[in-house]
Amino acid sequence: MSYIRRMLEDELRRRFFGGKAIILYGPRQSGKTTLIRHLVSELPDGEVLWLNGDNPDVRIRLSGISTASWRLLLGNRRLLIVDEAQHIDGIGMALKLVIDEIPEVQVIATGSSAFELMNRTAEPLTGRKFEYRLPPLTFRELAEARGLFDEMQERERRLLFGSYPDVVAHPGEEQALLSEITGSYLFKDIYALDGLRKTSSLDRLVRALSFQIGSEVSMGELAGLVGMDVKTVDRYIDLLSKCYVIYPLGAFSRNLRNEIKKGFKVYFYDLGIRNAVIGNFSPMGTRSDAGHIWENYLIMERIKLNLNRPFPPRQFFWRTMAPQSHEIDYVEEANGKLKAWEIKSDVDTTAKIPRTFSNAYPDAKTDVITPRNYDSFLLE
Repeated sequence: MSYIRRMLEDELRRRFFGGKAIILYGPRQSGKTTLIRHLVSELPDGEVLWLNGDNPDVRIRLSGISTASWRLLLGNRRLLIVDEAQHIDGIGMALKLVIDEIPEVQVIATGSSAFELMNRTAEPLTGRKFEYRLPPLTFRELAEARGLFDEMQERERRLLFGSYPDVVAHPGEEQALLSEITGSYLFKDIYALDGLRKTSSLDRLVRALSFQIGSEVSMGELAGLVGMDVKTVDRYIDLLSKCYVIYPLGAFSRNLRNEIKKGFKVYFYDLGIRNAVIGNFSPMGTRSDAGHIWENYLIMERIKLNLNRPFPPRQFFWRTMAPQSHEIDYVEEANGKLKAWEIKSDVDTTAKIPRTFSNAYPDAKTDVITPRNYDSFLLE
């Protein structure tokens, strides 16, 4: 498969040589390196210094580096790329030297662990960076590359195998590739963090979360299920979120006394990862979790669509407490305005937005999303 254009391309080009570092976060294998290589291929040969933080020699060389050493390393190059920068001690201060002392050089740093890279660059690069996030391929990117109709024909494959670039590029090899991603890459950065030694506990937690997509998560129930205390479960969920494995979707509440004020649902950034974790790639027509998979797909594709917007909408689900228990799957709030969607996997559904919500928020724009009209929801 040829290169698939990413939505971020034009934005990153626009930031080149603007006096600030470009920081690109995202899970391993999401295409960060491919994207950067594509962008720098447009520059003349010999203008790029590419360093990889996975290389021990690079980590040693950049730890405590001086401005003079940077000048020797860079020579006449105009672009510095540090891949997997989260592994380098003091990377924030090292990059600050280049930005402040060698301003003609554009700095780009990528990292698979937002948690570590943010911590290592946050203070030194305050006011000196633009931050972006690159998830696996989006519906919009695939539709633009393949054509909308052809991509919609791939719907079941996306629901089962997700949209990691390597998985998309190799039909028929999806299960083997997802096994490699989940086994060798997905949790690598989490395991490397201090204090995370019981990897079997994390595995159990991720598996438990895999069975709860689309449902409200009870921290107490999870803790009992996987044999951890609630604080540890909370910490692991936070790390899984920051490393782009899961996305916790919070509850929306503004007007009604019986709206739930707290709580969250969990969705997986990539359904191929989720299905690999539980070891189930059965066809959608045979699955008891088909509705939740469809919901996960649409909500995460919408979140990925909004991920790098300058002022992305706030995102929620909505529910009232028992005995009513009315619910809406997905709500966005931007500039004080609400949009709400109910998500159904049945094209002939007669589902409607609950009157409780419409009465409480009469100005909200609402719709029901099914396989018949989902493309507009993901391309808006």
